[in-house]
Amino acid sequence: MQATSDRARPSGLIRAGQFFFKFRDLLFPLVFLPLALCTPPKVLLGDPLVDLVLGAAVVCAGQGLRALVIGLAYIRRGGKNRQIYAADLVQTGLFAHSRNPLYLGNLLIIAGLVLIHGGAWMYLVVLPFFVFVYVAIVAAEERYLAGHFGETYAEYCRRVPRFVPRLRGLRSTVRGMGFDWKRLVRKEYGTIFSSLTAVLLLVFWEYAYVHGFEASREVLQLLALVWIPCILAYLTARVLKKRGTLGTG
Repeated sequence: MQATSDRARPSGLIRAGQFFFKFRDLLFPLVFLPLALCTPPKVLLGDPLVDLVLGAAVVCAGQGLRALVIGLAYIRRGGKNRQIYAADLVQTGLFAHSRNPLYLGNLLIIAGLVLIHGGAWMYLVVLPFFVFVYVAIVAAEERYLAGHFGETYAEYCRRVPRFVPRLRGLRSTVRGMGFDWKRLVRKEYGTIFSSLTAVLLLVFWEYAYVHGFEASREVLQLLALVWIPCILAYLTARVLKKRGTLGTG
């Protein structure tokens, strides 16, 4: 009787995952941005341009992975009443190769931003924190899915790795499915805008930290010129979504 009760009681990791899932949209603005903009950046690889290019490439890899996942076969991210929920067990698209490709994409985006900043706080606090967040969320989701889908989910876990995608058959998966561009824009325009904005902010912060804010005005103006098309694209996507032009769901 005690053993049954212990199995039914969520572990600390699962309870943490349930908490993080509920407030996950607030973690980036409340944790990453304050620490990134209030701690000194550092040139990690000897040249700030190298850090920027390498970090931006990792951010693009994460964003590209998310785009591929959403365009091929989307899984509901928002849960239900801010709780973990799944009406169906999605096993197609990238979910046939990784059980959590969206979270892997998120971690790549965070890792790329950390690389651009390069500060010690980013490596010692921010990156480990977000790794823990997604490990905890995945643990909570796995508990829910195992209870909801039973042996079907257990077989899926045996076949598909938790994070790192299985590359075998990936080309056939991509070729064999249509890509829903409207769904991609509808679901992902906010994340794309946030990623681009974070990159621009970190670039300006690093330059201003090294050269001073007075000497950084021209850089700020240049970055603003880059950011203006981003915000126009964001607003356009938002209007199209509100009008239903990009579909629903």
